[in-house]
Amino acid sequence: MTRVLLASRNAKKLAELRRILAAAAVSNVEIVGLDDVPAFPDAPETGATFEENALAKARDGARETGLPTIADDSGIAIDALNGMPGVLSARWSGRHGDDQANLDLVLAQLNDVPDERRGGGFVCAIALVQPDGAEITLRADWRGTVVREPSGTNGFGYDPIFVPEGYSVTSAELSPGEKDAVSHRGQALALLLPHLKAL
Repeated sequence: MTRVLLASRNAKKLAELRRILAAAAVSNVEIVGLDDVPAFPDAPETGATFEENALAKARDGARETGLPTIADDSGIAIDALNGMPGVLSARWSGRHGDDQANLDLVLAQLNDVPDERRGGGFVCAIALVQPDGAEITLRADWRGTVVREPSGTNGFGYDPIFVPEGYSVTSAELSPGEKDAVSHRGQALALLLPHLKAL
């Protein structure tokens, strides 16, 4: 059994990755989170792209723990906001991780944007860095529309205002299993599975 660090303290991300591995019958990997390893300083997310931020977090984790490390950086890129919040999604309102404030600000910024121009998508870049320095970075996009009113209690972040293409409900109204199968993070993790099986 290979221990692999997910460089996150987000319990929902940890649960999501464990569900996806279980569903894919990946039994050679045990996923641990940052709370399961000795603490080390978090590097600031200063990259200009999702890929740069994911790689930086994965490199830190592999260097500090000696474990193969997965890290992701994800967010929402809204067409009418020129691709923003983008890498600033978690701190769009000025306070890191304040989901409600971030969501409220995006809705306010899109208030006058007509429905047909409210396209956008979630982006997830995921990196796997091994202690020997081997690295891989993968990316997935999940397109859809930003609606005017939040709906649903599943998920987190911008899920309550995002209706994926081909759906009539927000991603916060999908069950965890439904979301795993189609979301940006689910798609990125699916791309990563062969690399995890090879560990």
